[in-house]
Amino acid sequence: MARILLIEDEAAIRRVLVKILTEESDNYSVEEAEDGLEGIEKIKQEDFDLVLCDIKMPKMDGVEVLEALKKIKPEIPIVMISGHGDLDTAVNTMKLGAFDYISKPPDLNRLLNTVRNALDRKELVQENTRLKKKVSKNYQMIGESDAIKRIKELIEKVAPTDARVLITGPNGTGKELVAHWLHQKSERSKGPMIEVNCAAIPSELIESELFGHVKGAFTSANKDRAGKFEAANGGTIFLDEIGDMSLSAQAKVLRALQENKISRVGSDKDIKIDVRVIAATNKDLRKEIEDKKFREDLYHRLAVILIEVPPLNERKEDIPLLVDYFSDKISQEHGTNKKEFTEGALNVLKDYDWRGNIRELRNVVERLIILGGKEVTEDDVKLFASKF
Repeated sequence: MARILLIEDEAAIRRVLVKILTEESDNYSVEEAEDGLEGIEKIKQEDFDLVLCDIKMPKMDGVEVLEALKKIKPEIPIVMISGHGDLDTAVNTMKLGAFDYISKPPDLNRLLNTVRNALDRKELVQENTRLKKKVSKNYQMIGESDAIKRIKELIEKVAPTDARVLITGPNGTGKELVAHWLHQKSERSKGPMIEVNCAAIPSELIESELFGHVKGAFTSANKDRAGKFEAANGGTIFLDEIGDMSLSAQAKVLRALQENKISRVGSDKDIKIDVRVIAATNKDLRKEIEDKKFREDLYHRLAVILIEVPPLNERKEDIPLLVDYFSDKISQEHGTNKKEFTEGALNVLKDYDWRGNIRELRNVVERLIILGGKEVTEDDVKLFASKF
C-alpha cells in the first residue's frame, strides 16, 4: 500500500484531497499534517511513498518543507499544492526538486495522474537502486596482491574519463569485472552498459547485432531493428572477445569510433551516437595484426588505455580472499550456512595450477561446499578438488 503524507493547513482542502485519493484506490493510505513542522516530524519518524504539500502555510512554508525533505529523505517525491497567487513559486519549486504541482481547487484527473506518476517514479528509482546494488555485489574486485592494487588504481584514474580501454588477459581472469568497474565508476554509470560477446555471434550476424538493420536488409530482416551501439547511447558498450570480430565489422567499428556515428545494415542514413567503448580479448592482438586478422588502426583506437589482467597463478596470495568471498556468495545462493576453509585447505588450493583462473577456482569452491564437511579441510580438497 502506498503511504501518502498530506501537509495542508486548510482542513476543507485536506478533506477533499483525502476523499479523492482514498476513493480512487484501496492502495492509498493518507496521513495528514496541519503544517510544515508537523509534516517534517512525521517524515522523520515514518516512511512515506509520496508527500503532497501546500506552499502557503504558517510556521513552515512549503518551500522550506521541500528543502528539508531533500536533506532528510531525498528519495521521496513531493508534489506542491499551489493557490492562484503561488503559481510562480510552484514552478520554482520544481527547480528545487519538486516532482510537480497541482492548483487549488484540485482538478480530479490532474491530481490522480500526478499522484500515480509520482508513485511510479519512486518505484522506478527504487528498482534502479536495487539493480545497481545487485550489479555492484556481482562485480566486486577481490584481492590485495600488487597486480590487483595496480588495476584498481588505474581504474580510479581512467573511469571518470571517456578514454577507450582495451582489457587483455587469459580466459577466466575477470576482464568482464574490470569493464563493469570502469562503467560503474564513470560519469556514464546512470546510462546503460551493453555487453556484446563477439565470439558468440556468427560472423554473418555480427554487423546486424552491433549496428542494427532495416527491414529487407537480408532474408530474415522482417522489421527495422536497433543495434547494440544505439542501445548503449549515453552509456558504455563492452565488446568482449573483440579479437574474434570479422574484418568487415572491425571496419564499421572503426568508423563509429572516428565519427561517432553508425548506419544500420541496409541503410545509408547516419545515426549519431554517444558511446564509450571498452573492449577485451584473450588474444595477442599484435600477432593478430601481423597475421592480417585484426586492423592495426582499430587496435590503436581501442588501446588508448591498456589494462592487463594477470592469471590467477600470478596472484596466488589472493586465493584465501577469493575463497572466502566465493564461499559466502555460493552459500547464500544454496541457502546454506557459510563454510569455513581450514588453513591447510587454503594452502593446498594455493599449490594448484589454476589454468582456468578465477572461473575454475569458483567452480572448485562450489564443489567443496557441496561435497565437503562442516568445514572444508585439506583432505576434502585433495579428495574432491584434485581432478580438474
